[in-house]
Amino acid sequence: MSAPLLSVRGLGKRFGGLVALADVSFDVAEGETVGVMGANGAGKTTLFSLIAGNERPTTGRIEVDGRSTAGLSPDRVCRLGVGRTFQIVKPFPALTVRENLRTAAMFGRAAMPNAAVADRSTQPVLDALGLADAADQPAGTLTLSGQKRLEIARAVATGARVVLLDEVMAGLTPTEVAQMLETLRRLRASHGLTLLVIEHVMRALMDLCARIVVLHHGECIAIGTPDEIGADPRVLSAYLGSSA
Repeated sequence: MSAPLLSVRGLGKRFGGLVALADVSFDVAEGETVGVMGANGAGKTTLFSLIAGNERPTTGRIEVDGRSTAGLSPDRVCRLGVGRTFQIVKPFPALTVRENLRTAAMFGRAAMPNAAVADRSTQPVLDALGLADAADQPAGTLTLSGQKRLEIARAVATGARVVLLDEVMAGLTPTEVAQMLETLRRLRASHGLTLLVIEHVMRALMDLCARIVVLHHGECIAIGTPDEIGADPRVLSAYLGSSA
């Protein structure tokens, strides 16, 4: 069996007396789509922040393709091949959509040598995410749906192998959710991506992911296929009460 592309072992994070994560372990294989499920405050975004290098773990280790990320800044983790979206969108609002992707392509893992090469390399990403027609308008003028698609586009444009998607479907209409699911499937196939997905739209999470990691009060209480998670008594108890 080949080594996992992303490995999380015994991961813990404390903020003073608050335990945000405790002894979380899981692997993600190359090309796999894994969901992260949990109520608000379960530790999902903290997990992403640790993997992306925005926060340092209190305990445990993270490896990307066998290399430890310990002590690496977010830009260096990005250059290892980890791209991240944010729950609250964070474009460079005054730059155009194309310039946002150009920046990602030149300073991420892809390390494109100049603007012209970066623009050519990111055009397929613009096309895939339906942003080509908006390429030359300021990113801050996009709708919420457009800015969420830009978040994904920038993460992919860095040359990421693993993309961390933090609630990219939140606030979208059912039609937009269906479109986003299809877009993510196409991107995964065309760019050879590995996806780790936080999502509160449960139908979308179950539909998209091969496996799901369930967090509850900072602890991992279950890992399995969508069917296994849907029938797991620990998950049912956490979400529906002890009588479930």
